[in-house]
Amino acid sequence: MSEHMRVLQRIVMPLDRDLDVVRLYLDDRIGKGRDIPEPTGKNAPAAEDDGGGHEPLLSIDADTMTRRGVTVPIGRRLSLCTYFNAFPAGYWRRWSVLEEVRLRVRVRGEGTVIVYRSNAKGHVQRVTSAHVDSTEDSEHRFKLSLKPFIDGGWYWFDLVAGQRPVELVEAEWLTTEAEDRRQGRTNIGITTFNRPGFCVDQLVALGQNADVLEAVEEILIVDQGTQRVADHPGFAEAAQALGDKLRMIEQPNLGGSGGFARAMEETARGERADYVLLLDDDVITEPEGILRAVAFADLARTPTIVGGHMFSLYDRSVLHAYGETLEQYRWFWGPAPNTKHGHDFAARGLRQTPWLHRRIDVDYNGWWMCLIPTEVIRKIGLSLPMFIKWDDAEYGIRAGKAGFPTVSLPGVAVWHVPWHEKDDTIDWQAYFHERNRLVSALIHSPYERGGNLLKESLFVSVKHALAMQYSAAELMLMAMEDVLRGPEHMHPQLPTKLPEIRAFRSRFNDAQSVPRMEDLPPVRRTKPPRKGRQAARPRNRAAMITKAAVSGLKQFRPVDRGAYGNPQAVVPHVDLAWWRLADLDSALVSAADGTGVFWYQRDRREFRALMQRTSALHARLLKEWPELSRRYREAAPEIAAAESWWDTFQAAPEPEQR
Repeated sequence: MSEHMRVLQRIVMPLDRDLDVVRLYLDDRIGKGRDIPEPTGKNAPAAEDDGGGHEPLLSIDADTMTRRGVTVPIGRRLSLCTYFNAFPAGYWRRWSVLEEVRLRVRVRGEGTVIVYRSNAKGHVQRVTSAHVDSTEDSEHRFKLSLKPFIDGGWYWFDLVAGQRPVELVEAEWLTTEAEDRRQGRTNIGITTFNRPGFCVDQLVALGQNADVLEAVEEILIVDQGTQRVADHPGFAEAAQALGDKLRMIEQPNLGGSGGFARAMEETARGERADYVLLLDDDVITEPEGILRAVAFADLARTPTIVGGHMFSLYDRSVLHAYGETLEQYRWFWGPAPNTKHGHDFAARGLRQTPWLHRRIDVDYNGWWMCLIPTEVIRKIGLSLPMFIKWDDAEYGIRAGKAGFPTVSLPGVAVWHVPWHEKDDTIDWQAYFHERNRLVSALIHSPYERGGNLLKESLFVSVKHALAMQYSAAELMLMAMEDVLRGPEHMHPQLPTKLPEIRAFRSRFNDAQSVPRMEDLPPVRRTKPPRKGRQAARPRNRAAMITKAAVSGLKQFRPVDRGAYGNPQAVVPHVDLAWWRLADLDSALVSAADGTGVFWYQRDRREFRALMQRTSALHARLLKEWPELSRRYREAAPEIAAAESWWDTFQAAPEPEQR
């Protein structure tokens, strides 16, 4: 075997022996010393549970773990069939130039190394094995074909200890096919706004991983906040560890799209890095994923965007986003087919979860972690100036149309605040959700007049109005008005739109949060609910339409005067729904993150005005869609061009200090 082997993926253990994530790296749920695979799918045994939704913690002693190895006690078995340590063969088979992979395992002690593979259905097959009996380090190599993995499947190995413990010293998945392909280098672009602590922690983690830094050309911190990262007490020490690899860029707040566009342009213009890895400022990264993303991009058949998955920052064994696609007729994002949000590896591992063995193809990857080749940037330009929301989805769609695929690669991931801890469709971001969805559809939708988009948009605006969420409904209308102005509005508004939106929202009761319910009048209702019944979710589509019609008629009746003095009900955020709020004249509604409460109040005049304007604006968008689509499509290359962005970078005003 050639000694010029390229490392594709190293076996790693949790940083700091973190037991919250140990099931993502190691799994001992397949039995004690058994030499056969556990059944999967319908035949899989039920997992034993500790009563809290998780199985008991890993039985292997955490003190025996190093970053690269672990010791298996006498008579025990440990599997590397885990998210971070199994090899996602189906993805390498589909997108890379490789035809085979090598596994190199260094062990000592007494026991057995058993190599397995799965197919896209999650069925398991034993491939080969090797006996270990040595007091010194012994190396075992396995040559493994990628041919059977066209639809998906993984490789992994188990360690079974015999009469003595067996110690995994280190292991790697390698190839010999890359002698003529040098290892690429990447910039890391982190856009941040007033999260200096998160950023410094990220810099410290990178500084402690010399192997990762060998593949990094520069780390670009695009600081758009008023609480500067460079002023954080821990910054100086973190910066010293990174030396000249760290470059700070301070600019006004141009949103995520403005910060990431700056990182893209600095990378492409510098002509030293092959890629830029975009990272959110509020994530924790598994550093090994950076090397894996670079290796995959280096060996891809065509320039490929390589994205990472999202785990929950709060429940760290939970996989929150595995693959993202765009439902084109609705023009709305969502989980890729055959995937599930919120899979908990602590409750059910890779081996016990058949759907994870199928290869998942995506339309785009979120920019919480996304590696973009500079070749792609030079061909299709930078992000559109969307400030926030849809910039990553639009870029992935644009890249795909230009022949550059996106791959969300297992084993590459960050921990990020999950979406269910936010409700950004009803706060200031409601404007950007609506505007950017419309703009991206005008540019890319294959359907006449955007398919079902405008119908859905109208329904959402009506739901907001029925639910007394007047600020969100008004921001949707503001977004439509700006879209109708044409593509020329996008760059000039980028630095000024957010302050305008925040000033506008301050007029609405549903946008004013207070920290405690005690700060508001007590709940009191003049008339109790009819027959004591609370509103129930409509059972079907017909019932939903009937409920909307009845609730709409209610909006023309006088408001109970007592509702302005006292809220009529408390609605926890978990129960927040338009059909519940539509029965009330006022309500206390808690925030998604549990930090405050809003006092919604019905306003007949506001409802009438919203209905008139939303009907008129949606009708106008429907009529003008063909011409607007032509204008946005023709303008898109110029809007995304570096020259246009540099004008915006230089023209934006500095933010006021808070």
